[in-house]
Amino acid sequence: MTQNTADAGIRTVIVTGGGSPRGIGRATARRVARDGFAVAVIDLDGAAAEETARLVAEEFGVPTIGVAANVTDEASVDAAVSAIEAALPPVSGLANIAGITSPVPFFDTTLDEWNRVMGINATGTYVVTKRVAQGMVERGHGHIVNMSSVSAQRGGGVFGKVPYSAAKAAILGFTRALARELGPTGVTVNAVTPGVVSTDIRAGATTDELEAKLAADVPLGRQATADDIANLFAFLLSDESAYITGSTYDINGGSHIN
Repeated sequence: MTQNTADAGIRTVIVTGGGSPRGIGRATARRVARDGFAVAVIDLDGAAAEETARLVAEEFGVPTIGVAANVTDEASVDAAVSAIEAALPPVSGLANIAGITSPVPFFDTTLDEWNRVMGINATGTYVVTKRVAQGMVERGHGHIVNMSSVSAQRGGGVFGKVPYSAAKAAILGFTRALARELGPTGVTVNAVTPGVVSTDIRAGATTDELEAKLAADVPLGRQATADDIANLFAFLLSDESAYITGSTYDINGGSHIN
């Protein structure tokens, strides 16, 4: 895959939720670095973000930075993105990957749980995108990729229940509306809807038996790896996808076929 350039220089991709060692965010940071991008990692855990940035720089030799931010807080996000803009080349890509799940049955949920899940998944995507997209619009170039889920399409039925499915469905509407609005500026906006992925997002809330069942329910016979999802993010963050916007990309091993 070729490096994404609006000019002859290196460009930067921001990855939110990139701190987890087994997460899609870290895998995406590595994948876009392999394509020659500078990489900025945002995570609530600043030390984990810095660790991802350090590992990516050592492996691929690209400029990196890791910064702490609460994606639901505008001031926190503004400070993080300002630090990124000061340290790295112009931002051409944003991967909104930060998120949490919730397996709590509907009548057991609380308003605090609802707000927490909606906040990190949906509001966080809004807050980070609003801050980062301003520079993209000014430069007339950029690719935004938002993490949704097959749960938004199926109405749950995988692991996350009502708050999670609702938050991920909100991201689909956000993606389509923003793609229509930003299209004339040269900025694309797309969404990725993974099925079950082997990461730590379900850590402490699942069993080996449930994990095996989740894999058995997939026609391809396995859970996705973080690298499987990162490959799709990398394509949508590159200029090879320059004529694609407002689209939802299913990557679920055949567990949900539209």
